[in-house]
Amino acid sequence: MKRSFIIAASLLFAAAAVCNAGGFRNKEKCTGYYHVDTGRLSRADTVIDRAISDGIIPGAVLAVVSNNSIVYMKAYGNKSLVPEKTPMTTGTMFDMASVSKCVGTTLSFMQLIDRGRVRLTDNVSMYIPGFKPWIDPETGEKVEITIRDLMTHSSGLTPYVNVASFVSKYGKNQPDTLMKVISTEVKRNFRPGTKFMYSCLNFITLQHVLENVTGERLCDYAQQNVFDALGLKHTCYNPSGANLELCAPTEVQPDGLPLKGVVHDPIARVINNGNSGNAGVFSNAEDLSTIAIALLNGGALPDGKGERILSQAAVKTMITIPSENAPCVGRALGWDVKSAHSGVKGDLFSRDKSICHTGYTGTSMVIDFETNTAVILLTNRVHPHDVGSVGRIRALVANIVAGSLTDSRGFNVK
Repeated sequence: MKRSFIIAASLLFAAAAVCNAGGFRNKEKCTGYYHVDTGRLSRADTVIDRAISDGIIPGAVLAVVSNNSIVYMKAYGNKSLVPEKTPMTTGTMFDMASVSKCVGTTLSFMQLIDRGRVRLTDNVSMYIPGFKPWIDPETGEKVEITIRDLMTHSSGLTPYVNVASFVSKYGKNQPDTLMKVISTEVKRNFRPGTKFMYSCLNFITLQHVLENVTGERLCDYAQQNVFDALGLKHTCYNPSGANLELCAPTEVQPDGLPLKGVVHDPIARVINNGNSGNAGVFSNAEDLSTIAIALLNGGALPDGKGERILSQAAVKTMITIPSENAPCVGRALGWDVKSAHSGVKGDLFSRDKSICHTGYTGTSMVIDFETNTAVILLTNRVHPHDVGSVGRIRALVANIVAGSLTDSRGFNVK
């Protein structure tokens, strides 16, 4: 027994020595069970550089997380082209667009569930009086829309509102009026839980539920209970001061200048004044990596850094596709798992044990719980104009990252 213990201890010491030695410093990084081959990982540079040279994006920042650390971070191209050309830096803050639904609204809302203030099965009408149900056009049956339906984009709410028509009728900066329109006028397209229809209105509704429950604006709640709790310095809604200067500009407006530090999404910008459940968060690669690390660790950063933002049970529930929904939905709570929008994962990451989301401005996150890896690819593809697509680029980068990982325990197809 003693001899076996000594051998086992020697093997552990040898493994630790390999991880701490300089052998992997340039070629590989030893992170838990998975070795990251940074030589293979650098192939992402070619994909991103080509996208820049082809004029698809002005620049980008890529961060790769593996087992509690950032193993790769690099800036590419330019942060802005208009009104002047400035180089991209790894500290650049991006308009996260719909990734805000995950890192802002979802993480905040899961805290309400964690703290016993809301249930996934609660009807939305409990929190927003007068919120209309779906009505079966043949039988007249009424089916209430639940919190779970909103979080999985299976409510049937129409995807968006016509902002120009809304403003013409009600004016700008009218979040309460928008919620009334969603509650009483927006079409319910199908029986809740039976289909997938991505809708920004789901997360604006969640915003109002959270605000009614907490008495706080979403932007204030998320700042204190998620961003500040994790010690994030460059993640916020409506950036100002030094953070505003760090922001990458987005689309050029009729005055010839791009938006900078002002949310690009029309509902969030024009109707909700930057405090919106569907968009509005600005962040950088390092802060998003911190969020990914906290989720990969079950809701808290390792070594007691920062505050726990979610329980392990809440994280597990958040990343799991609800069994109550039809299989075609394919969404977890706030995050995508395997819906028609999950192509950002590429072809190699786990289909069931990874979550992802994209943002219209060119941002994306993939978090793989099987390999304890995250891929954060931030671009401002809508600068200076809203042209081009980064869908294939995201998938290619995800494949390169997944292909750079080797399981030190050996190959296992189970």
